[in-house]
Amino acid sequence: MFIHRVTEQSLMATSLVGLQGNIDRLQRLQQQMTSGKTIQRPSDSPGGTVEAMQLRGDLRLSAQYARNANDGIGWLGTLDGTMTNMVSDLQRVRDLVVQGMSAGSADVPGAREAIATEVDNMRGAVLTAANTRYLDRPIFGGTTAGTQAYDPSGNYVGDAGAVLRTVADSTRVRVDSSGPDVLGSGPSGVFGVLSSISDNLRNNPAALAGDLNNLDAAIGKVSTELASVGTRYNELMQLGQAATDRQTTLTAQLSDVEDIDLPKTITDLQLQQTAYQAALAATAKVIQPSLLDFLR
Repeated sequence: MFIHRVTEQSLMATSLVGLQGNIDRLQRLQQQMTSGKTIQRPSDSPGGTVEAMQLRGDLRLSAQYARNANDGIGWLGTLDGTMTNMVSDLQRVRDLVVQGMSAGSADVPGAREAIATEVDNMRGAVLTAANTRYLDRPIFGGTTAGTQAYDPSGNYVGDAGAVLRTVADSTRVRVDSSGPDVLGSGPSGVFGVLSSISDNLRNNPAALAGDLNNLDAAIGKVSTELASVGTRYNELMQLGQAATDRQTTLTAQLSDVEDIDLPKTITDLQLQQTAYQAALAATAKVIQPSLLDFLR
């Protein structure tokens, strides 16, 4: 029969190891309470660490999608307001053309000249609107590095590039409108038609009927693009909200992985404190001072 001999030194070493384990567990719980997180280092939960990193990556991506959508909404909102004003100005010009075509205008000296002057003013207003900028970039100028889409003569100086925003996986939405797509170009474009109307009011009123047809076509072109802007605006609103909702979901999932269960952690901390105090008391009773301790 073998008897295992337990020495005072081995008893002390075993007791210290046990106490150190209690202190480590107590410290870990205190850190969790302080930070509010269950994972302090990757070794605490390798699987949870990987999942948290993936969730954080998805969360950053969703946040970027939401920012892109908000930026696109700003572009399209500016387009919507600008083009709405353009349609209003062109409708006013249409009224002026009809007024200039009437027989009564010829009987009032200077009437058509006054109408032509107002048409010129409307042309200037439309030209100013065509050079509207958002974040110092012309909204009708494509991706041009310049600050204008049209020169003072009404010639397009932008480029054919499109301003796009990525707002979801594999989803990009155009947030600008090309000047030629909105206002046309050449004699049949808005500025060509307005110049023709002004000239014919002064010099050839009989040609105003053709100008009126061209103006109606130009107004229809702007209105069609305005409808497209509205469609894209609604799409961005929906995708932006989807990205925001996705952030909320991901944040909740990340909390489930990382955050502590507060009531449970408080209970565990109290139990660990009690266990540590009990271990200290038990160790003090087992390891009694010897005569040599008093002789040192």
